[in-house]
Amino acid sequence: MLYRVRARFVDGKREEFFRILTDGTVAAQEPDGQEIVASMRRAVHHDDRVEWTETCYCATPLAHERATVLDRFFQEVETEAVDSPPPLAGESFWSYLETGTKEK
Repeated sequence: MLYRVRARFVDGKREEFFRILTDGTVAAQEPDGQEIVASMRRAVHHDDRVEWTETCYCATPLAHERATVLDRFFQEVETEAVDSPPPLAGESFWSYLETGTKEK
């Protein structure tokens, strides 16, 4: 199932999150690590919210992803089942994680 996800990123976690996304820690997590990394590469941010799409087959949307990774870095996580990837408006969240700079 494909989900549109919206959440608030936790302040002060940028460097730690980017490190585990790029050093293989998250990607090695089974069964969903590679999808988490791919989702963050697709993610956009606007204002103080981050939005992305993610494929998940848990009975509760993103249950494993949240328990293992997402809840350490995001608050107020909202999921919505979608049939196809919706257009996402905003700046690249990956670029923000990488540089620490939000585009204006």
